[in-house]
Amino acid sequence: MKYAIIIPDGAADEPQEALGGQTPLEAARTPNMDRVASLGVVARACHTPTALPAGSEIGNLSLLGYNPFENFTGRAPMEAAAQGIELGPNDWAIRCNLVTIEDQVMRDFTADHISTDEGTQLLAAAQEAIADDPKFRGALQFTPGVSYRNLLIWRGDKLPPPFSMSDTRTRAPHDVTDQSVLAEHPRGPGSDVLAELMAESERVFRDHPVNVARRKVGKRPATNVWLWGQGQAPRLSPFAQQYGPRGAMITAVDLLRGIAALVGWDRIEVAGATGYLDTDYAAKGRAAVDALAKYDIVSVHVEAPDEASHEGRCDAKVTAIEQVDRHVVGPLLAALESQGDWRLMISPDHPTFLRTKVHTHGNVPVAMAGTGIAADEFTTYGDTNAANSKLAFDEGWQTMGWFIGKSEKPFTNL
Repeated sequence: MKYAIIIPDGAADEPQEALGGQTPLEAARTPNMDRVASLGVVARACHTPTALPAGSEIGNLSLLGYNPFENFTGRAPMEAAAQGIELGPNDWAIRCNLVTIEDQVMRDFTADHISTDEGTQLLAAAQEAIADDPKFRGALQFTPGVSYRNLLIWRGDKLPPPFSMSDTRTRAPHDVTDQSVLAEHPRGPGSDVLAELMAESERVFRDHPVNVARRKVGKRPATNVWLWGQGQAPRLSPFAQQYGPRGAMITAVDLLRGIAALVGWDRIEVAGATGYLDTDYAAKGRAAVDALAKYDIVSVHVEAPDEASHEGRCDAKVTAIEQVDRHVVGPLLAALESQGDWRLMISPDHPTFLRTKVHTHGNVPVAMAGTGIAADEFTTYGDTNAANSKLAFDEGWQTMGWFIGKSEKPFTNL
């Protein structure tokens, strides 16, 4: 059996007046997604329970079949795994965004999609001027990632970390877009250290040559670092041990690379995959088709719909969904149908509302088709059909077991 999973990140949404009362998934031209729906079932799943953050770190962990209440230890440790950073039992990883804050308002959680080279220069300056202070005893290391997505590593063997898994509270910057940050700074044990680092970075970045150059060409500066998503290393059981198939992940986002590494999947890097609206959708689709020859299960994650929502761009979200349909779903479905037994699943990890520009708790639409999956009454894929489906996974992590064929249908009677 060959399996494929397509994750259009944040594609789930609410009806839009600009789209005549349809959601972006319903307004988009998606003949291939609709064909998956007509061949199989449309369901709904909740990958972001209200007791946990409504983020991709929770949603994708659940989507891949891991109970987040048992396995989630923070977002940053997953991204550390993507970079091959080993965390000891006393180490912590902290997500470090480069952001633009103006008049105490989060204007841009990406610092105008700052380049990786620019971000690396800024973090080097923060390391020298802040983290290398003798009082931290060499425990802190600002670690560049991709663009605005970076890490701060705290080595506990050099300085005992002040954080608490249950009581240290931080807020994702993309959840406060265009809002005041005054009440959103870290709270609880260790929050004073995080707040100090964030404040000091503003001083270091203010007149840094990178920001001087960005202002000259009309780009937003990276005003400071924003620290959040802290945690310690998780211990996830291998996917092959839990579910059977050997897997591979195609993504441009470190979070998904990290989850893949932690569950024992290979990671396939695709040239032109950016994690943004300009990503090379076709290259991702080709890579996924090629990967079917080597792996039992191939997952393609596309960040673009989520990025469009964070920017409040309805047309861009519809276009991104259409690109996923044409260049990823279409080729993968054709490739699967040309061989033996197969199954394909399409599912966002969480809703991201255009209205609020933030990740949201709630159900996402799921389409599953292939060998052994009997077709239901739905012939199109979308939010409304999913809401009306009798097939519901209130604990979203259980969806994977049903998709793989290891559990029965958890029907919900409407």
